[in-house]
Amino acid sequence: MKKQLFLFINLEFVKITFHLCKKNTMLRLNVTNETSKLRAVVLGTAESCGPTPKPEDAYDPKSLEHILAGTYPVEADMVNEMEAFNMVLTKYNVQVFRPSVLKDCNQIFSRDIAFVIEDVFFKANILPDREEEFLAINHVLEQIDPNKIVYLPEEAHIEGGDVMPWNDYIFIGTYTAENYSHQITARTNKIAVEYIRKYFPNKTVKSFELRKSTNARENALHLDCCFQPVGTNKAILHKNGFLIEEEYQWLVDYFGRENIFEITSDEMYHMFSNVFSISPEVVVSEKNFTRLNNWLRAQGFIVEEIPYAEIAKQEGLLRCSTMPLIRD
Repeated sequence: MKKQLFLFINLEFVKITFHLCKKNTMLRLNVTNETSKLRAVVLGTAESCGPTPKPEDAYDPKSLEHILAGTYPVEADMVNEMEAFNMVLTKYNVQVFRPSVLKDCNQIFSRDIAFVIEDVFFKANILPDREEEFLAINHVLEQIDPNKIVYLPEEAHIEGGDVMPWNDYIFIGTYTAENYSHQITARTNKIAVEYIRKYFPNKTVKSFELRKSTNARENALHLDCCFQPVGTNKAILHKNGFLIEEEYQWLVDYFGRENIFEITSDEMYHMFSNVFSISPEVVVSEKNFTRLNNWLRAQGFIVEEIPYAEIAKQEGLLRCSTMPLIRD
């Protein structure tokens, strides 16, 4: 009897220990801004991204431009660029998750498929053809409290590139014109903006109407294509990415003109605003962004330069490739 009781107690101890260990391995999500020290992130993958798409399958005007020109990036180059990014993240002791590799599937832009605000993980309502990309991060979802995972209603269209937590604010890029449903570059609608506003009543949700175009040099696919905070009080900005000048001016007034790096149309085309902050002091940037990188260093930032020009041909860059899970 004593032996049976001993075995029972030990079995219960093993169960409790296993439960506690499992609980302790859960990811404690925390993202309240764009620049606090990064602890954990999902970085996309370029492995098995498939052949060059057909023109009719292009999701954005810049990809279409390179498909037609015969300059669309090849997998080997993009894999090398992403590995350079991974090495920088590892250098700063960031826990890096990668998606499970799907055959012939472009999984580079993990920012599109989900985003975190505070301790809540939101599944983005992305283009239907990209749904399997979300399934490829199931191993990450298993480490998140199910009560902290939110699936937005089907009519609330949103992608992570349009969502920027910034302390007491949540900045969201959107497009609310009547032709929304016919505009493939419009990714976040007003229903989604209102959903986020109601979900975080203690935050100020500030939306910005973005310029959408089939011309790659005019199109702001997401908010991070024309705006991004860096450090604690500075920002990269492009005026023409905003449809409403007053909304652009609000950002100028908020950050202060002296703290803003204004990029040109050509620099927006090359994705100058789509850098990525590892901390308030460290920014990962494309090595060819000479004017921006010099400005960042002059402001006191450490700039980690990597090659990313091939991936940029798909109208996405460093921020687009990442989905932060935990920041201090």
